[in-house]
Amino acid sequence: MRGVVAIVGRPNVGKSSLFNRIIGERWSITDDASGVTRDRIYGKTSWLNQEFSIIDTGGIILKDEPFSKEIRAQAQLAIDEADVIIMVVDARAGITTEDEDVIRLLQKSSKPLIVAANKVDDISLQDLIYEFYTFGVEHVVAVSALHGIGMGDLLDLIVEKLPEKSKKKYEEGTICFSLVGQPNVGKSTLANAIIGKDRVIVSDIPGTTRDAIDTVFTRDKEKYVVIDTAGIRKQGKIYEKAEKYSVLRAISAIERSDVVIIVLDATKEIQEQDKRIAGYAREYNRAIIIVVNKWDAVEKNDKTMHLMTEKIRNQFLFLDFAPIIFLSAKNKDRIAILLDTLNQVYANFNRRVLTSTLNDILLDAILLNQPPIFNGNRLRLSYATQSDVMPPTFVLFVNSETHMHFSYLRYLENKIREAFYFEGCPIKFVLRKKD
Repeated sequence: MRGVVAIVGRPNVGKSSLFNRIIGERWSITDDASGVTRDRIYGKTSWLNQEFSIIDTGGIILKDEPFSKEIRAQAQLAIDEADVIIMVVDARAGITTEDEDVIRLLQKSSKPLIVAANKVDDISLQDLIYEFYTFGVEHVVAVSALHGIGMGDLLDLIVEKLPEKSKKKYEEGTICFSLVGQPNVGKSTLANAIIGKDRVIVSDIPGTTRDAIDTVFTRDKEKYVVIDTAGIRKQGKIYEKAEKYSVLRAISAIERSDVVIIVLDATKEIQEQDKRIAGYAREYNRAIIIVVNKWDAVEKNDKTMHLMTEKIRNQFLFLDFAPIIFLSAKNKDRIAILLDTLNQVYANFNRRVLTSTLNDILLDAILLNQPPIFNGNRLRLSYATQSDVMPPTFVLFVNSETHMHFSYLRYLENKIREAFYFEGCPIKFVLRKKD
């Protein structure tokens, strides 16, 4: 598992700009007005061939809290989650009371700490950073998130400080799956129903699971590891208001899983948070099952399940390959169906297809529907082979990678899905130019 880096600091010092600069995309909303970050708070990047994840704590909005309490809470979240912490300060503004408050909290932890003195847009401003050494920190780096100045030095330090991490190893063939979703959708109850005993704390209060819990169990001689996470580690008002904190816990579980079970509450409408969590599972190319829990609490007629399925498909267009299972964790209804589906999806995730059969399928697809002219040229596919599993990965040898339009790639994916059983699995394509 890659390391985690958190960006912390008072409002308007450039946390989101630094986040965007590091991951190379404008994921977070940035503005000169303080506290406007409302969007994505988590990204992936790599430097010197080392991948790591990065958290923009400015994306965690703690409503109805004064800024000082909000910043302290965000700093605590960073301490809990991160392997390396970047504290962003405004070099031009100098040290503020809020900066001192945050640095004291961060220094109580044992986590590696780097101070990024932002807004050093010119070499003449370099001397401004020396004031921040009074914090008693070892590393202060002059950066300009706006212009990209000093980013190499900062990333070098981050990679140097990241610990060696690896995915937790279980016996070969063990199916590792996670239960993710919003607090109080019934993940812990579902975990207990699957395992067959009360392994995790269950309550009607959202967030009663304080940490990710790995539980190993056996069913019909098949070994499993279930990771249950509800997303809130600490007690208290401030943490209960950090709605996006559950996303961070879910991502940690997703990274360590083969199959991700996205749990929805049948009694509630699908929310943006549900789609955000599902989006991370898709982004990490995990096998996915959608579970609609609390189905016992829904008034049903002949069309109820069909309408709910249609609604989920419309809301999760990027998960059209994921099976949907309606169940009641409380009553242990359809748990066996879920586990049978889990086994099948895991098998699909590890499926390999014959190269000759694959090429026959793709050749027929191309004869049936010629690739469109894209960027002034028509794509020509010479050969295809499966290079990997988990997820199933197909290498396509083409005359030019730039001639492949995404819509035609989706067409080829659909043809592969029609020919081979890949339910529950994303399919990954790698385009290579044929010499």
